[in-house]
Amino acid sequence: MEGYKREFIEFLKGANVLKFGDFTAKSGRKIPYFINAGEIKTGEQILKLGEFYAKAYFEKIGNKKTVLYGPAYKGIPIAVSVSVALAKNGLDVPFFFNRKEEKDHGEGGVFVGYKPTEGEEIVIVEDVITAGTAIRESMANLSSLNGTKVVATFVMVDRKEKGKGEKSAMQEVTDEFGFPVYSVVDVYDIIEYLEEDEANRENVDRIKNYLEVNGAKV
Repeated sequence: MEGYKREFIEFLKGANVLKFGDFTAKSGRKIPYFINAGEIKTGEQILKLGEFYAKAYFEKIGNKKTVLYGPAYKGIPIAVSVSVALAKNGLDVPFFFNRKEEKDHGEGGVFVGYKPTEGEEIVIVEDVITAGTAIRESMANLSSLNGTKVVATFVMVDRKEKGKGEKSAMQEVTDEFGFPVYSVVDVYDIIEYLEEDEANRENVDRIKNYLEVNGAKV
């Protein structure tokens, strides 16, 4: 396993972002592990998280300037931290996020922060994709920004789960909207990491059993 992947998984565990047990995903599926960006609670943690996303950004997109969009609520601090990390590495990009409810006073509207204009490209930063539900919600929100284009999404972990059909949720998003979804690590990296310690056998078995049913076949 590449060193940065191990470092990232250890970071997720240490921050209690990666948990094992019985959880319900946004898709409604019962899952044996959970990725919760809401556990990022300190300046050092959010700084580190942004650096991992920035590393992935530079690897996949390079120095191309885009606009970062962080879906409420967990995507908001991620967008901020990634923009800071990118700026520290010489790429100053704007960011914005959405409100859960449209504001009818003050500046109004559903978006906060930078206002993308026609011709600009948007990158969505999320915590995780399970069935693609959250991404579709984001695309519905962003559809009001005429003349802009989403060119990629970045997430912490590719769960390698099927979406509506047998393809992975990430592949379905790509097929449906025409942009790639990138992750820092995937569930098989997590399994490989866990298998190094026999004490993790129960969690490994539960994740593998879950993937037998819900894992993408394509």
